Amino acid sequence: MLEIKQTEIEDVIVLEPAVFGDERGYFLESFSLERWTDLFESAPAFVQDNESMSQKDVLRGLHFQQEPYAQGKLVRVVKGAVLDVAVDIRSGSPTFGQHIKVKLTGENKKQAYIPPGFAHGFLTLEEDTIFSYKCTNYYNKESEGGLMWNDPDLNIDWGIDNPILSGKDSAYLRFCEFNSPFDY
Repeated sequence: MLEIKQTEIEDVIVLEPAVFGDERGYFLESFSLERWTDLFESAPAFVQDNESMSQKDVLRGLHFQQEPYAQGKLVRVVKGAVLDVAVDIRSGSPTFGQHIKVKLTGENKKQAYIPPGFAHGFLTLEEDTIFSYKCTNYYNKESEGGLMWNDPDLNIDWGIDNPILSGKDSAYLRFCEFNSPFDY
């Protein structure tokens, strides 16, 4: 059984799969096309899977890709823990500029679906965290973009002042300088 929880922002959902465990370990169904198409009238197809491993206090984000390469993402943690954040960047949306946060861990097995039109990022909370995600479109370097992780206008409480960032992630635009390529 798959439990679906709506977040405070329309279209971003948290999925909690049934986990079957015994003395040998556990089993869960991390993805089922049949269940996925039951969730959405026109279910987005996934075309690429990605995985990253990061040390504690690494912050990746806030990333998005512009059309025609915009991506929806089904994200989960295989090992470790993250604070996962999605920011609504769909102009005209009643939640434009607002964000949701969810703790995803290898233990709780929760997943989050972030549709196109959201900037996405995560902060690793444990060493050797493995983050895995399915994408609805292919990566395209020319269409990538991002927002400043600590932008005061977004007011995201990451719980850390000095995360480990890539050069790219430390140089993104402020939200007030951002012209959204996405419509609601």
